[in-house]
Amino acid sequence: MAETREDVQMDPQEIEEETSSSDVFMAPSIIKPDILAGNSYTHHSPIPTQISEDMSKECVLGVDEAGRGPVLGPMVYALFYLPIELQQSLLAGTHHFDDSKVLTPQVRSALMRKLCTKDTDLYDSCGWATRLLSARDISAHMLQPHQYNLNAQAMDATIALIKEVLAKGVNVKEIYIDTIGRPETYQRKLERIWPTIRITVAKKADSLYPCVSAASVCAKVTRDAALDVCYEPYQPRAGTEIQDKDAAKGDIAWGSGYPSDARTSTWLKANMDPVFGWGNECRFSWSTAKELLEGKNADVKAEWPVEDDSNDLRMTDFFAAKGDEGDELADWFGKRVTEEMEVF
Repeated sequence: MAETREDVQMDPQEIEEETSSSDVFMAPSIIKPDILAGNSYTHHSPIPTQISEDMSKECVLGVDEAGRGPVLGPMVYALFYLPIELQQSLLAGTHHFDDSKVLTPQVRSALMRKLCTKDTDLYDSCGWATRLLSARDISAHMLQPHQYNLNAQAMDATIALIKEVLAKGVNVKEIYIDTIGRPETYQRKLERIWPTIRITVAKKADSLYPCVSAASVCAKVTRDAALDVCYEPYQPRAGTEIQDKDAAKGDIAWGSGYPSDARTSTWLKANMDPVFGWGNECRFSWSTAKELLEGKNADVKAEWPVEDDSNDLRMTDFFAAKGDEGDELADWFGKRVTEEMEVF
């Protein structure tokens, strides 16, 4: 089992890097009704004109994720593709894509905005897609009797995204993927699925391959914007007194959503229902949430009425009241026809 960021103690700088900006770009990959309902979903950009006009053009594709370890908000897998000959010159050279963690929130949003703006070089030559795995669905899968763990969910999201792009007819020749687990195992599995495509799975791929860097930006901006949407139900209403200074500035009071963020743990404690916990934004399968609920619920008791398991019922008891005299078959199938009843 690969280590999750839930198990990692983050320093203050890392926490700030993971905290979404109040002015994050709301990309087309943000579908508010689904996010608020706790649904997982996939978004694909249109195939860019430089590829759609010549579908035989050879492309390179990168995959990365954002939000693997937080207790709050979704995990987002992103895929990014473009013609092979443009990877270095356009992504690294012209637009300076890099691992999203080393870019400021403002730079990430600006790059994503360009990618989504028609008649720009990025829009015309690059395609992308995201798979948003909601906190609710992540937890439901991890807590089910036959556990569907986070690694398996991540692998399936990656495979599904790639299959969907290939099904559109995009001529992908090279695939680069960032991984947290063992790269060799991951790569062998993908090579069995696509033996004719050159596949590279590597740690820190988001800082080595520009197409993976671009995917990391798509994933991070989508994750940050989705976290903003998750927080909307908790925003102070207009005309009410705002107690939290971060909320007054428009920032999310729960911080980055990572367990090691003091703002996150403080918010979880202050906004926990003793029975139901939190809403669709929380990963109940995380130890942070489990421990808080178990500690709080120690004094909460549920009493269930005892059902009568007596087996002295007959089928006819459902059709006639007990003690009712008469012919059981007549009561079941209908009353006898008598001379006093009119027959048609």
